[in-house]
Amino acid sequence: MKSKSLKVSFIGMMVALSFVLSYIESLIPLSVGIPGVKAGLSNIPVMFTLYMTGPLIAGILALTKVTLVSLTFGSMSSFFYSLSGAMLSIIIMAVFKHLDIFTVRGVSILGGIMHNMGQLIVAVFIVENAKLLYYLPVLIISGIAAGLAIGLIADLIIRRIGVLFRDNEQK
Repeated sequence: MKSKSLKVSFIGMMVALSFVLSYIESLIPLSVGIPGVKAGLSNIPVMFTLYMTGPLIAGILALTKVTLVSLTFGSMSSFFYSLSGAMLSIIIMAVFKHLDIFTVRGVSILGGIMHNMGQLIVAVFIVENAKLLYYLPVLIISGIAAGLAIGLIADLIIRRIGVLFRDNEQK
């Protein structure tokens, strides 16, 4: 991005979009019997930001999203669960995006799995019960499903809007 004000505007739009998508997602009843399993719609702007601006801005977006959503719709425990999942997924997605061995969909799937893994690790420590690891297969499957869905949408947006974004960067 050429100017600082454009970057701030972009981040503001992505935060707002993530926040709205989080709210919409909270209205969709999705019950698989395991707490915290979600479709991850609010991660679409995070994926777009990761591919358009890089991991630092995507990480800032994820942190801001987690904070705002937890303050508005959640609790302190939901903040820690979401924060651990978001940060682990951003780190892994940034590494694998940089390695350029996976498509957007593959990076998103890794992000979905890692998000669930981060939340599970925190849950094991908070509850002090390693038996929670029995949820791991279900969380991996839900991470793959959500990651694939988000990756398909993000890939489409990156290919369609990303072209306009990059063209504007070069001007």
